[in-house]
Amino acid sequence: MTAPDALTSLVEHVASLLERADRAVLGITGPPGSGKSTLASALLSALGPRAAHLPMDGFHLADVQLDLLGLRDRKGAPETFDVDGYVATLSRLRDEPDRTLYAPGFERDLEQPIAAAIAIPPSARLIVTEGNYLLLPDRGWERVRPLLAEVWFVEVADDVRRERLVRRHEEFGKSPEAARAWVERVDEPNARLVAATRDRADLVVPAPVQTDPAPLSPDAPRA
Repeated sequence: MTAPDALTSLVEHVASLLERADRAVLGITGPPGSGKSTLASALLSALGPRAAHLPMDGFHLADVQLDLLGLRDRKGAPETFDVDGYVATLSRLRDEPDRTLYAPGFERDLEQPIAAAIAIPPSARLIVTEGNYLLLPDRGWERVRPLLAEVWFVEVADDVRRERLVRRHEEFGKSPEAARAWVERVDEPNARLVAATRDRADLVVPAPVQTDPAPLSPDAPRA
């Protein structure tokens, strides 16, 4: 099956969640650099205004808090996120579907969370949330999975993933040497932690998913 065919199949599958009476949240997880955001963007593009995006990255602790906690050099590890805030937001998506929900986003140029950068309207019946630790079984993250209808794990070859991460760090200002050092010292331990959660996923999705499918018609059959 080609990548476009595979993506179309995933879109048709996830569209079935729109048939639920209640709002559904789809989780997309995988190690850093695996292609979670690429897949989330493709799904959102295909599903249109019925779907909305809630990236876990918005719940990064700000650098000022990381400095106070002595965690600045571990930014991206599980303990450097506001897991309580993330869980509370997911709970509100379920419990308050008729209210617009404002959530933090993450500004890559600043490498900082931005309060209320995302607005999720009541019309969004499917929420796509993506992040590294959706299936982590401890440290407070175990409260996430019960709030998600399904969780997909995005998988890609480690060498491809690491090169993506190096390029990403370089794009945001690190030297090639500093980028590679950060990947080995910070990103890779996190990647191993996330990889250990693979078997808890409902579906494993091979990456990359590079081509957007045609938008799904409201009358299209649901998988």
